Amino acid sequence: MKLLRIISSVKPENGGPINAAREIDKILVESGHTVEVLTLDAHFDIDYPAKVHFMGPSLFGYGLNFKIGNWLELNARHYDFFIINGLWQYHGFAARRVLHKLGLPYIVYTHGMLDPWFKHEYPIKHLKKWLYWPWGEYRVLRDAHTVVFTSEEEKIRARESFWMYRANEAVTAYGTSSPPGKGAALAQGFLESHPALTGKRVVLFLSRIHEKKGCDHLLEALAQVAGQDERLHLVMAGPDQGGWMQTLQAQARQLGIEHRVTWPGMLQGAAKWGAFYAAEVFCLPSHQENFGVVVAEALACGTPVLISNKVNIWREIEADAVGFVGDDTAAGTLHTLQRWLLLGPQSYADMCERAKVCFTQRFHIQRGAQRLMEIVRGRQA
Repeated sequence: MKLLRIISSVKPENGGPINAAREIDKILVESGHTVEVLTLDAHFDIDYPAKVHFMGPSLFGYGLNFKIGNWLELNARHYDFFIINGLWQYHGFAARRVLHKLGLPYIVYTHGMLDPWFKHEYPIKHLKKWLYWPWGEYRVLRDAHTVVFTSEEEKIRARESFWMYRANEAVTAYGTSSPPGKGAALAQGFLESHPALTGKRVVLFLSRIHEKKGCDHLLEALAQVAGQDERLHLVMAGPDQGGWMQTLQAQARQLGIEHRVTWPGMLQGAAKWGAFYAAEVFCLPSHQENFGVVVAEALACGTPVLISNKVNIWREIEADAVGFVGDDTAAGTLHTLQRWLLLGPQSYADMCERAKVCFTQRFHIQRGAQRLMEIVRGRQA
C-alpha cells in the first residue's frame, strides 16, 4: 500500500507526534509499504525513513501555504491512503478540500488538540477556533475515514470541546520503539557529559519547556523534598520554545535549589537514552498531555514514572503499578515524589521490572503500526 502522511512539521524538536510518526513509518516501510511525507516545512536536512516533500516556507503560525493544495491536486491520485497529523493548521484544511473532492480516503490523528483543557486555559484562543471550526476542522473530522485517538481518555475528552462534533472514532496503540541496549554504558556516557550528576539520584523531566508541562510545579515540589536527601537532583531537559526557561531558572534560585537543577537543553540520540537510563525516576506533571511518548520511552528503559492525571495514559500507569499519579498541581507533584521516596529497594526494583513489561505489552510502536493498518483497512474494533 502507498501512503502519504500530511503533517505541519517534521522537525524533531516539535515533540512526540512527529517522533512517533517517524517510528511508525519506519516499521511500515520495513513491512513492504511505501510511505511518503508532505510537510509545510521549508527544506532542511533530515534523517527520515520515508521520502519527504517540503512545501515551505509557510506563512504565519497557521502555516498558510497554497503550494500544498496544488501539489495534492497533481499527485494525490498516486497514493492509496492519506494520514493527516494534527489540527488547527493549514495542511489539514487543504488536504481535506482536495481529498474530499477527489473521493480519496484519509484518517486524522488529533494528537490531543481537541482536549477541553485548552478551552478553559485559553478562552480567547478557543473563541477564535470556534469561528474557524464550522468551516475548518469540523469538516476535516466529519469527512475523515476515521479520526484516530491514542487513548480512550483522549477520545472521551475530545467530545467536550465543541458542541458541533461529528467523527468516526477509533483508538490506536501508540508509543515508541525499543530503546538501544547497553543501558549502563549510555547512562555512564550521559553522566560523564554532566559530571555534576555523578552520585546523584536523578529526577528527569524531558519534554518541551512550556507552561503546559507543569515545570514550575515540579520545581516547587522538588524544593519541598530536597532536604530529605542531599543526592536528589533534577534534570530539566528539553527545548525552550516559549522563552519560559529564564523564568523557571529564576524560580529555582528563589526556592534555593538552583544548584540542584541541571538544564541540558534538548537531548537527542544517545544523550536522550543515556538520561533515561541514568534517571532513577521520570517526572511529567503536565496540565494536558495527549499521550506522552516520553512516558513510554522512560518505561522502555525500566524507569518508573511520576505523572499527573492529565496525562491521558495515567490509568494504564496506575493499573500496571509502574509509577505514581497525582493532580497537576504542586501538591500533586509533591505527593508523587514523596511516594517514590518511600519505596524500599526491592519495591523500587520490582517497579522497574514492571515498567519494562508495561512498555512491551502496551506501548511498543510495533503495535501502533499494526493498529494503524487495521484502521486503514477498515477494522475499527
